[in-house]
Amino acid sequence: MSVGLCRASQVAEFFPAVSPKIVVREARLEDCWEVAETHCSSFFPEYSFPLDFVLRVDRLAAMLSGFSIPNGCRRTCLVAVTGSSVNQTFYIGSEDFKIGGFDGKFSLNRGYVTGILTVDTVADFLPRKGPLRQRRTGIAYISNVAVRERFRRKGIAKRLIAKAEAQARSWGCRSIALHCDLNNPGATKLYKEQGFKCIKAPEGANWPQPKTSPDIKFNFMMKLLNTPITT
Repeated sequence: MSVGLCRASQVAEFFPAVSPKIVVREARLEDCWEVAETHCSSFFPEYSFPLDFVLRVDRLAAMLSGFSIPNGCRRTCLVAVTGSSVNQTFYIGSEDFKIGGFDGKFSLNRGYVTGILTVDTVADFLPRKGPLRQRRTGIAYISNVAVRERFRRKGIAKRLIAKAEAQARSWGCRSIALHCDLNNPGATKLYKEQGFKCIKAPEGANWPQPKTSPDIKFNFMMKLLNTPITT
């Protein structure tokens, strides 16, 4: 009786990658809980059970029901995932079906969410235009950038930003903007390295800002999408 042995090449076929591969794509419905988990663990790390669970449920509900946007505007949530490949993933569902900005496709090999980012053209947090305070057009806005703690400093945020810029270009945007916490010099440095510049509000101007703690102060940063990154 012979005993079957697996060669190294055969083992590799069953376990194709020891180091997880990062893929950046649009979030799907199946990612919702991990997106909420990534968001809350990054922005509210001090909370413990049961409040942390309540925050995640609240975030999940907001993502699914609160993504209504004005006509003509666009919004999508991007995720960085490990353990899946665009070429090796089997999908169920349709790209045309979306709930709350999430792709309606389901994957049998979806991977694990390590980072998130939202990009839109809603212009809620952009300076209004003219005396009638009209919404700005042609400017995409990045928000909710978060990477799980054990995956930080691996270039994931840069890849999410690059994907957001590509998405904005596909929407016909000429520039992209964001707000960055003044007390987060690491994030400010990251955005500057990607070509963003700090824009100072004119004296007396009341520019909109993200709704967070009143103690948090922000840098408003912008980048022209045809501006190459200097190295």
